Amino acid sequence: MVIERSAQASNRTGLSNKQLWHGEDGGLIACWERGKELAREQPNLAERARKGELVVLPWKGGVEAAIKGRKYGSHRYLAMWQGLRGDDLHIHPDSEVEMSCPVHKAKVIFVNDVDLLDTLPD
Repeated sequence: MVIERSAQASNRTGLSNKQLWHGEDGGLIACWERGKELAREQPNLAERARKGELVVLPWKGGVEAAIKGRKYGSHRYLAMWQGLRGDDLHIHPDSEVEMSCPVHKAKVIFVNDVDLLDTLPD
């Protein structure tokens, strides 16, 4: 299953926390919607993300400085980052996504298993 939403879609309203975070999408749509809101609140941050920078966000996955090797991040970060950039939401929850931050030259592997993130290096 792929979690998808068009960048032109309006943010949902009136949903409970259970619906937002524990539905079939696992909170990815809520993260993406928050990224869209964040783009309006912090246009400079959105511009950096549009240039490919893996900016620091509330979820694991952002990069503040150069690192050796790789780090792991959450699909929730990836969803928020896509919203921040104004991209369509498009995430395969069962797959890993590997990206590199052009500013800090760091490689980040995004995974869906939040419990696994606690056991992996930042």
